Amino acid sequence: MKAKYRPVTDVSDDERIGIVKEVFSTVTGRYDFLNHFLSLRRDVAWRRFAVRKMRFYQTFRLLDVATGTGDLAIQAVRRHAQVRAVGLDFVQTMMDVASVKIEGKDLTERVRLLRGDALDLPFPENHFDVAGIAFGIRNIPNKMRALEEMRRVVVPGGQVMVLETVAPRSPFYGKIYQLYLNRILPQAARLFSQNPAAYHYLADSIMHFPPPEVFAGQMEKAGLEEIERYPLDFGISCLFVGHKPPHIAPSLPKGHER
Repeated sequence: MKAKYRPVTDVSDDERIGIVKEVFSTVTGRYDFLNHFLSLRRDVAWRRFAVRKMRFYQTFRLLDVATGTGDLAIQAVRRHAQVRAVGLDFVQTMMDVASVKIEGKDLTERVRLLRGDALDLPFPENHFDVAGIAFGIRNIPNKMRALEEMRRVVVPGGQVMVLETVAPRSPFYGKIYQLYLNRILPQAARLFSQNPAAYHYLADSIMHFPPPEVFAGQMEKAGLEEIERYPLDFGISCLFVGHKPPHIAPSLPKGHER
């Protein structure tokens, strides 16, 4: 087994980005299976909840940041018949899996995949009704920049949605969840993953994600308003929904095109 990764609090931003690339490149083959198995398929229900909260009214476009294997984008276009989605990620092996899934569901005309950086989105302002990220923002060191970029590319009044696994606030459920993350999850991953140490890292990234009220404050600082929080399943997951102010002034063009 590979050596455990250093705690997220002990590495620089550049080191953490390198860890994230390695982690997700080495768990790709079993990523969907392990997510469903280790969450008792609750990850599917959490994405469906997020998709139900999406509102499309102008561009009918969705941006799925850190799309991974494409589940959020796929679920969104299947529920919202007029919507087209772009899934963006910087790990090519994950997008290769997403591409196979999209082709198998005959959605290639409605979901486009693009390799790119969440901190420098290659789209003009006001291009999407919704920008979402599911279980990915905790792996982005500069969360503020990612939120600002998502805000930039949505239309005035559009949604920025973050679905993330968090540590429960309840002392009782918190202790149970820590036991699960630090003991049960890595042991189970050892049976199925070629890099079980990756799940030590993922557990560490969950435990160090900001408390929901703190992260909601970060969304406000990024220029979003009317922040809504939806705790899911005893608070082990949370959907955050912020809105781009309808009166926000456009900034200078970045020169990006779709």
